[in-house]
Amino acid sequence: MSTYVDDVLIKDEVVMYRGHLTWWAFFWWILFGLLLLAAFGLGLLLLLWAWLLYRSTELAVTNKRIIVKSGFIQRNTTEMFLEKVESIQVDQGVLGRMFDFGTITVSGTGGDRSPIRDVSRPLEFRRAFMTAVDANRR
Repeated sequence: MSTYVDDVLIKDEVVMYRGHLTWWAFFWWILFGLLLLAAFGLGLLLLLWAWLLYRSTELAVTNKRIIVKSGFIQRNTTEMFLEKVESIQVDQGVLGRMFDFGTITVSGTGGDRSPIRDVSRPLEFRRAFMTAVDANRR
C-alpha cells in the first residue's frame, strides 16, 4: 500500500526525510484506552483511534518541497516548494525538550504559516529541510 507522499511525488523528486507525530501526543487516548479496555471494548476503540491518527499523518521533506498530510477520512494537506519557504521555526516546551517533540511552523512567501504540532524529533526535521535547501542551491 503506497502512502500519500509516495503518490504525489513529481518527476525527479526524492524523499529525503520522513517524519511522524510523537506518541506523547496520544498519551491521554492511550491511557484511557488501556483503563477502559475491559469496559465493553470502549478502550479498544480509543486505542484504535489513537493508532489511526498516528498512522494517517505523514510528514516529508523531499529535494523539492515539504509535504504534510493529516486525516483518515477527511484529508488535509500542505505542500510547499522549498524555494517558497522563508523560515522554519521549532517550538519545544519543557516536556517537548525532555521527550524530543515539538511544533514546527513553516512560514512561506506571502505570509503563509503552517504550524505542525506534536512532531517527533523536530530538530531533525528542520535539519533535513536545511539540507534539502542547501542541496537545491547547488
